[in-house]
Amino acid sequence: PSCLGYPLSIFFIVINEFCERFSYYGMRAVLVLYFKYFLQWDDNLSTAIYHTFVALCYLTPILGALIADSWLGKFKTIVSLSIVYTIGQAIMSVSSINDLTDHNRDGSPDNVSVHIALSMIGLILIALGTGGIKPCVSAFGGDQFEDHQEKQRTRFFSIFYLSINAGSLLSTIITPVLRAQECGIHSKQRCYPLAFGVPAALMAVALVVFIVGSRMYKKVQPQGNIMIQVSKCIGFAIKNRFRHRSKEFPKREHWLDWASEKYDKRLIAQTKMVLKVLFLYIPLPMFWALFDQQGSRWTLQATTMDGNFGSIQIQPDQMQTVNPILIIIMVPVVDALVYPLIKKCKIDFTPLRKITVGMFLASLAFVAAALVQVQIDKTLPVFPTAGQSQIKIINLGTNDATVQFEPKLQSVDVMSMKSTGYMTFETSQLRSLNIASGNKTINAVVKLPGGSRHTLGVKNTATGIDVKWLFDNVTSKPEEGNNLIRFINNLPDAVNVTMGDTSFGILVPLSASNYNLFPGGRQDKIVAIRNSIPCSVTSKAFGFGSAYTIVINRCVGDTLNVTYSEDIPPNTVHMAWQIPQYFILTCAEVVFSVTGLEFSYSQAPSNMKAVLQAGWLLTVAVGNIIVLIVAGASKLSEQWAEYVLFAALLLAVCIIFAVMAYFYTYTDVNEIEAQLDEEEKKQAKKDQDAYEKQSEAVSQM
Repeated sequence: PSCLGYPLSIFFIVINEFCERFSYYGMRAVLVLYFKYFLQWDDNLSTAIYHTFVALCYLTPILGALIADSWLGKFKTIVSLSIVYTIGQAIMSVSSINDLTDHNRDGSPDNVSVHIALSMIGLILIALGTGGIKPCVSAFGGDQFEDHQEKQRTRFFSIFYLSINAGSLLSTIITPVLRAQECGIHSKQRCYPLAFGVPAALMAVALVVFIVGSRMYKKVQPQGNIMIQVSKCIGFAIKNRFRHRSKEFPKREHWLDWASEKYDKRLIAQTKMVLKVLFLYIPLPMFWALFDQQGSRWTLQATTMDGNFGSIQIQPDQMQTVNPILIIIMVPVVDALVYPLIKKCKIDFTPLRKITVGMFLASLAFVAAALVQVQIDKTLPVFPTAGQSQIKIINLGTNDATVQFEPKLQSVDVMSMKSTGYMTFETSQLRSLNIASGNKTINAVVKLPGGSRHTLGVKNTATGIDVKWLFDNVTSKPEEGNNLIRFINNLPDAVNVTMGDTSFGILVPLSASNYNLFPGGRQDKIVAIRNSIPCSVTSKAFGFGSAYTIVINRCVGDTLNVTYSEDIPPNTVHMAWQIPQYFILTCAEVVFSVTGLEFSYSQAPSNMKAVLQAGWLLTVAVGNIIVLIVAGASKLSEQWAEYVLFAALLLAVCIIFAVMAYFYTYTDVNEIEAQLDEEEKKQAKKDQDAYEKQSEAVSQM
């Protein structure tokens, strides 16, 4: 059965690919944040495990190809590994249910190791599944066409690439939204089970769709794996060359010719072509090392930025969607506009030059990321070191106050109802404070533990100056763009304070609550109940990643009067500043990735396409391993420096590649194949003649 000139079975395969990619990229989008916030790992461990997982996903295709070609055939391989994959996704979503081990119901898992073990098993199964079916699905699609449908087959591969990007685009938009929901049985948490559960369900859909089409598929029997033959041929050539290493044996023009005792000329010629391309692949992993950090380092960078796009709230893991959106726009633009323009300018933009330009652009993208990082670092607060103390003063009284830090360290004036920023002192030097307000003065001895922040509340009352020390136990910026809020009661009576759904409890006069976490970018209603009379006001917008102390001053009618004191400034660098680096990196991907596959296919004999596909995926895996090594070995404390380091490494590799490309001669595969056919024909004719002569001789006897 066919439809629009395509075999009907193709539609099942494209839908299957869409669901599978949705499932994979959706899971991958929230993965690094799951490690960081749910499993409570630090940035470096999260990055490391993320890249280990991606590397695994690109190593397993070699296994998948071997199973399909030598043993099960493509159809059975896809079905059986998809089942493994679905189970992996399901385990992943179970591992993220915090109620699983949260016995004391405080909202965080009590036994994290259970969750870690489950998610690792899940990730290994997913890597087996996604990697194992990756080389089979596209090839299986190609198998569905007859030989005369060359044009449809090419169009199929473009549709196939589009369905990959459509799947990844939708899932990178949808999954983070699911993650940002609040869910849970006993306590409301970020909804990771939903974020992992939807991909799991889609994988099950993909599997069902694929099996439903079973009757229509053209199933080619497994032919034996060409990779094994190539490896054997190379192995034999090396062994044979080693045996004949003494001077008396004549040299051969290429070391692979030493395999000619055992393997036919055609296989040797084809292997030479493949090795020529594989040699060029050696520098390519460095590109992927940078490219795949979008999901790890760049996502973590977005968590320290401001995601407020007017009415829309962008989650940090959603910034990755910029990549597939741009891909869908850029691929046609580059093909239809950019390349023709370059051609018009009489520049020969060969595939290898395109790849070189791609590497250069990716290195540029990381320079852009480093510049953004420098801007972010400027906005981060400086916390005290072990020997320092930081003090900020809030004047809660109606008179201005002057505070003198003794012995003669510094003096500050604080207006009524205002506060200072944090001032840093060496803990050992600070002995006492002299506070003057109105016509009263007071002297207070200071004993502070080092390495912490404190807030000093000062209030001039009828009876004297009240002094209130608060310990600020916040030593880092709130994660995930959340805000920390606490209250000081500056009323003469006790009040019961709530903000949004969060209760801060009853505060006696001049006391402070603890900090509570609130999601970023929201405005909540503050309600203070005093003598059972409620008073309320809507809070200001706190932005992302800030900490505030809110002072409750008085109640006029039913309106609350509050003042805000900023303890940690909100993230001020806007997430839109990540767009340039994503744009440059996407341009790099368009000229690098698309060209690389095309080039490989044009330079290899038809039956060796699988070997090169495996080699190409291997470069991605090695790239992710490079991230582990560089990030582990560099020990750079500054994130921007690490970005610059990666940019520099890729630039160096790019120059090496340009030199290799300069010396590369393009092969015309068809010409070589034709030559081989010609030689085989001649050889066959010779054999035929010899055989005829022999039979004549025999018949004359």
